[in-house]
Amino acid sequence: MAAGTRESSRLITVFTPSWADEDNTNAQNLTVKEIVARLPEDRFHVGMICGSKPDARIALRKNTRLFRNLKHGNTVRLLRSLVFSRPDIYFFPRLGPLDHMFFNLKRYTPLRTKLLTYIVMEMNERTGAGLIQRAVGEADWVFANSIHVAESVKQRFGREAEVVYDGVDHGLFFPPKDREDRAIVVLYAGSFQARKRVESIIEQAIRHPHVEFRLAGKGETERECRALSERRGCGNVKFLGHLSHAELGTEMRASDVFLFPSVLEGHPQVLIQAAACGLPCVAMGVYRPDYVVDGESGFLVRSDQELSERLDLLLANRDVRLSMSAAAERHSWRFDWDRIAEQWASIFERASAGIAKQ
Repeated sequence: MAAGTRESSRLITVFTPSWADEDNTNAQNLTVKEIVARLPEDRFHVGMICGSKPDARIALRKNTRLFRNLKHGNTVRLLRSLVFSRPDIYFFPRLGPLDHMFFNLKRYTPLRTKLLTYIVMEMNERTGAGLIQRAVGEADWVFANSIHVAESVKQRFGREAEVVYDGVDHGLFFPPKDREDRAIVVLYAGSFQARKRVESIIEQAIRHPHVEFRLAGKGETERECRALSERRGCGNVKFLGHLSHAELGTEMRASDVFLFPSVLEGHPQVLIQAAACGLPCVAMGVYRPDYVVDGESGFLVRSDQELSERLDLLLANRDVRLSMSAAAERHSWRFDWDRIAEQWASIFERASAGIAKQ
């Protein structure tokens, strides 16, 4: 433990209203699982929620408590535990009743637990309302997962947010040994939502009938996208459904370009996963993802016309694809999860030291 933080025999206690379940693929829960799995067991005690089978890495950790999700009374039970155990840190609040009750408890009682809020979506009038506003306004520390998200927090709430990126597991996401000279594959991975604009990928497939377009994910616009693909006779579009991380890594290694036309994001992890697999990305630049180096590891575009032009370039020029592939894989090591988890461990120690000095 870093000198001057806590007594050497005292574990730093962290509670997070996040799920440890192995099959929970919510982006926020995935982030917390990656962090917790890497925290030193001799320095941190962590509490999480678990509904069924926990992530094996977390289940095997010492000094980790998994709160079982029951049919009734979970919020009261968890709040009671927070009152009696008084963890040093409440990490990554969400939008649930437990968060609401914790905010009130912290506001109206002498509870010394530090609130660390992590913002992973651009803040605007819609995304920055309700409990998110409280989570930012009442936090002891605020963090954001990209420079752009941090700037939106500052603009929306007037609060500085320290940038800590989401990471990538290079044990799951890595490039193939070589890029075979074969039919080109363009991959999309993410949810099917209006803001993701998956239908625009089908429009690109219509323009490139000899290129295979593979779409991974599920969601509310999937039926419409399938109908559009069938109506336009897109035999080169394949719907893959939901994929595990291991399956997604395999798909990425079998692809040549990653296409991500979403227009509203925080800092999508799928972009760094694609980069780690050596995929040049074409993404919208409106949310300025730091995972893509424009013109070097991929392209950040400002319009659908530019998206089409940059995709055309990558599909037509193998040398450009290979050059950007190598650059993307190199860039991805800046965001390795082991490095990011070390940052969070240091942050938790800083927050704990703040408690000790009171």
